[in-house]
Amino acid sequence: MALLDQSFFHYSLLSHYLLGPPTFIALRFFQFPYGKHKRLGWGPTIPPPSAWFIMESPSILLPLILFPLGQHFTNPKALVLMSPYLLHYFHRTFIYPLRIYQSTSHQNTKTTIGFPLILTFNGFLTQALNTYIQARWVSHYKSDYDSDGGLFWWKFFGGLVVFLWGMRINMWADTALLVLKRESGGYKVPRGGWFELVTCPNYFGEIVEWLGWAVMTWSWAGFGFFLYTCSNLVPRACANHKWYLQKFGEDYPKNRKAVIPFLV
Repeated sequence: MALLDQSFFHYSLLSHYLLGPPTFIALRFFQFPYGKHKRLGWGPTIPPPSAWFIMESPSILLPLILFPLGQHFTNPKALVLMSPYLLHYFHRTFIYPLRIYQSTSHQNTKTTIGFPLILTFNGFLTQALNTYIQARWVSHYKSDYDSDGGLFWWKFFGGLVVFLWGMRINMWADTALLVLKRESGGYKVPRGGWFELVTCPNYFGEIVEWLGWAVMTWSWAGFGFFLYTCSNLVPRACANHKWYLQKFGEDYPKNRKAVIPFLV
């Protein structure tokens, strides 16, 4: 049984690395139909707040199931290490969908095109795979909690600073976009703060978060998640940047990058 579990974990981790490059390439030419790129023809839809709750829910549920099964379940370091991941996804699972709901309700309008159910299912599976990898690594397969010569806390707090900085950027940008859309009743050019540097500071913040997570875990699991996040969010940000340029033309700042300040 242990050998089967180990093989499943290793193949799951390998799949993370193998899925990254084709995801990046595909999203350079095609965007999933939600947000600015929403369009008809993708089957049944559900309200976006419900979709986000369903997609992100494995990140809260799976650690509750997997942690008691891990050999490090009672190790305080494992619990501390997992806490930033849970903090991020508590916000994404419960707080963020509620804020979307409140924002759309405040406009007193109904979304003409909901979130495709097939994408919700795909997001649920993707999140389940990633959370399994991260939670199983932290709770069971990480083997150097007590043999790293005290480096655990240096890596943890160093990565935590990066993680919290990214989370702050991500939450600030999400708030700014929700407020702007609510006040204007549609899409407008975001201005101020990180928006002066990049079109998608929310994506930039999330990339920074998972870079911090990779440092905290110091593992192939954490680094794989960081790379997969980049393969998903960088092309999405580039597509959003192109969308803004096409929609607003000369009114959109030409020196603004898509997602990485001064670079991309």
